[in-house]
Amino acid sequence: IVQKHQIIPYKLLGSTLTVAMSDPTDLVAINEVKFVTGYGVRVILATPGNIKKIIDHRFGGVSYDDVLKKFGDGDMEVVRESDDVNLQELQQATMDAPVVTLVNAILADAAKRRCSDIHIEPYEKLFRVRFRIDGVLQEIMSPPLRLKNALVSRLKVMAGLDIAERRLTQDGRIKLKMGVGGELDIRVSILPTLFGEKVVMRLLDKSNLQLDMAKLGFDPESLKHFQEAIHKPYGMILITGPTGSGKSTTLYSALSELNKPDVNISTAEDPVEYNLVGINQVQVREQIGLTFAACLRSFLRQDPDIIMVGEIRDLETAQIAIKAALTGHLVLSTLHTNDCPSTVDRLINMGVETFLLTSSINLILAQRLVRRICDGCKEATEVKAEILLDLGVDPAELSAGFPAFHGRGCNQCGHTGYRGRMAIYELMVMHESLKELILKGASAIDLKREAVKQGMSTLRMSALQKVREGLTTIDETVRVTDTDKGFGSMFSLGF
Repeated sequence: IVQKHQIIPYKLLGSTLTVAMSDPTDLVAINEVKFVTGYGVRVILATPGNIKKIIDHRFGGVSYDDVLKKFGDGDMEVVRESDDVNLQELQQATMDAPVVTLVNAILADAAKRRCSDIHIEPYEKLFRVRFRIDGVLQEIMSPPLRLKNALVSRLKVMAGLDIAERRLTQDGRIKLKMGVGGELDIRVSILPTLFGEKVVMRLLDKSNLQLDMAKLGFDPESLKHFQEAIHKPYGMILITGPTGSGKSTTLYSALSELNKPDVNISTAEDPVEYNLVGINQVQVREQIGLTFAACLRSFLRQDPDIIMVGEIRDLETAQIAIKAALTGHLVLSTLHTNDCPSTVDRLINMGVETFLLTSSINLILAQRLVRRICDGCKEATEVKAEILLDLGVDPAELSAGFPAFHGRGCNQCGHTGYRGRMAIYELMVMHESLKELILKGASAIDLKREAVKQGMSTLRMSALQKVREGLTTIDETVRVTDTDKGFGSMFSLGF
């Protein structure tokens, strides 16, 4: 309640609890305090800034060791899972102060560390919590094994899930207010495993959503091509990459730029990650028949100008999306492929005719996220020439001196050398020469060679440019663009 409503408990006198608030008219918050505490409430006024300072001092920065001490030592006992569960005991455990404190500490720490995902994993003799920070999983703590049911049940209660059901997968959401003006949306996924329920939580910080396209990391030429494509009145734009590569951010940025009073925009998403005012967003619900394809068919009867489909997963969705693009609508969507040319292959393998692809696609954008070097500990470093040559760097550039940096590690970055991420892009404009190759059934490699000849920078080229600018490292380039071997420069392609 303290974090959610920004309320400070100040003094308890008899049956009256005095609290400090910045908004004394917030009756919802006052009534919740009354309900939870059972006391009458007296309100005193405080500024939002002072409230935040007190919360950070008194409730923030909880040490996991301090939290776990509240549980006592106790013996660890490995118990086989069974379908029988004492519902009353579980419900009581979810309200125990130490469990609540531990869950709150995990969530607050994850938000503070800019974590994108929290993994809570039970094993036979181990129970661990991991955070995905800047795209890489890190082990954070290992609570006592006996706490696993109580901790998972607490998260289920917060997400509105069934705490008694431990045999089936479940999905839910948690919304948290974090400080003044901050809001955290958490998607919760429960998976029954051999030794208990695994929980994965995806954290969406709405206050950090970047909608300014100029700040997404495009080079000037790619930004120009992308903006030209999204401002065309019809055609299809496809964004591709693995889960967690920033596709949603790019889509939302494009939609935000296109969101004007004179256009009708509809989106089909699974899930709806961020709410955009002025855009008609639909949550796909496949279990009741509200699929991407069903949404698309309905959109076409809704007088649309622009349509966004969260993902093209099957031939039916692809065919309807292409039909929309060919009949005067701008369509944006995503796929999960390694690069731009393989997107064409994927659609052909789905069963889409090549002449429909060449007629409808305006542009394909592939992207990844690379970790950014921490500014607090960045320093110059040397990279072996054979590594750079293997990445496709031109020998002439090596002789002139290839600039490279890394982070030595500091408190700001948790001694990883990295802090934050940025996108690298591969943008393929559908030139006439590419259309001819597609119609002839050319391979993805041939399409990539032609696209580079027409001016496309591959993902590896884009990453190497970020290395030259001192923004990321060679190690990140290798890690993220491993599928792009042989495409590091025009030199490596024989041009």
